[in-house]
Amino acid sequence: MRYIFFLLFAVLTLSSCEKQIGSANVSDEAVSAIRVSSPGQPGEDKNAVIPQKIIKEAFLKFETNDLEKTFDQIKTAIAANKGSVQNDSQEKDYGTISRRLTIRIPSQNFDPFLESISKGISYFDEKNISSQNVTEQYIDLYSRLNTKRKLEERYIEILKKATKVSEILEIEKQISAIREEIEAKQGQLKYLESRVSESTVTIEFYKTIAQKEGVKISYGSKIWSAIQSGFYSLSDFLLSLISAWPFIILFCVLAYFIRKRFKRKKT
Repeated sequence: MRYIFFLLFAVLTLSSCEKQIGSANVSDEAVSAIRVSSPGQPGEDKNAVIPQKIIKEAFLKFETNDLEKTFDQIKTAIAANKGSVQNDSQEKDYGTISRRLTIRIPSQNFDPFLESISKGISYFDEKNISSQNVTEQYIDLYSRLNTKRKLEERYIEILKKATKVSEILEIEKQISAIREEIEAKQGQLKYLESRVSESTVTIEFYKTIAQKEGVKISYGSKIWSAIQSGFYSLSDFLLSLISAWPFIILFCVLAYFIRKRFKRKKT
């Protein structure tokens, strides 16, 4: 019975801790640098200072006269700011050729990189820069993770004292569920850290080509294109007639009988 009591006590302790975390409000002063005092992994500082966690993102779109030259300039800026290209795609339509880059840049180099990219560009078709403060979310995850670790330690202590197979199995089941929650929260923290440590910059640049290509098309080429288009249209029409031959025959037969009937009425 005392092991069941220990289990109930541990569950109630967890519920109480989580309610306290959920109801806690983080002030503006605390967001800038918060000292967390809670048990962590071995070797961790129990009074760790958590600085602000800011996720920065930017989207730039502009026109250029030379796609390759612009791409080389961007590559130089990426290398200088220790970034990397995450995605590179190109597209061509009737009027433009465009290229889109998704770049990851260390957050401390975010502003210098944008300044480097903006040099020589008279105006942007679109320029969006955003920052999201996730410090409170990070602290909440951090605190919940430490609460789960503390609860896991308690269950392990109870497991050492358990003697009945049923109690051991129940305790191990609880420990397994807690470890899954710990791993999930560790993954969430890792994801936040990744987005905070490296900013995402999306750059789309394009070149207008419609007018230049229109000059190269001669009048004779336009006539030949028109003749080809007419020939293809006639071919499509004939093929449509051929595919509809059963209906044409049926129509002719009906027309013949109707005409024959009218002639009989007249006579």
